[in-house]
Amino acid sequence: MKTNNLKITFNAPVTLGFVFLSFAVLAAGALTRGMSTQMLFMTWHSSLLNPLTWLRFFTHVLGHAGWQHYVGNMSYILLLGPMLEEKYGSEKILEVIGVTALITGVVNYILFPASALCGASGVVFAFILLTSFTNVRYGEIPLTFILVALVFIGQQVAEGLFLSDNISQFTHILGGIVGAVTGYALSGNKRTHR
Repeated sequence: MKTNNLKITFNAPVTLGFVFLSFAVLAAGALTRGMSTQMLFMTWHSSLLNPLTWLRFFTHVLGHAGWQHYVGNMSYILLLGPMLEEKYGSEKILEVIGVTALITGVVNYILFPASALCGASGVVFAFILLTSFTNVRYGEIPLTFILVALVFIGQQVAEGLFLSDNISQFTHILGGIVGAVTGYALSGNKRTHR
């Protein structure tokens, strides 16, 4: 008699690791009343001589302002990350996260010295734009990429111009640019010819 045993697989180690680490950071932030988040997982204008400033350029993507912020970002990460990790590999996805974190952290530090930054929104937008490149053929620009860029990036530009909130639309735009550039570069290596 044949039995079908189902098992749970750790199918996307970078994506799942990112989600679990972000949750641990959120829990630590709740236990320390935000002190651990501010000290280690939020980038703000501190001295460049402080080694934690450099660390926070990368770790700010793991910090979140609260449960709703975390759930909003992780929903997209869990939806898009496994597909991207399967397509491009865990190492490339880790690079996308790291590059997005560094660029958004440094740009926020330089251009917005009075604003702190935390959260994975830049990574989410990088993943969204990167996803639109998953089936690129040589010499083509996918209509899905154009539409995604118009909808998501256009929305962020409009909100940045007309809304005054605590959301960093500039970070979303930068993340989208990282995803688009990465997607184009990676698709250049793997484009299929007709």
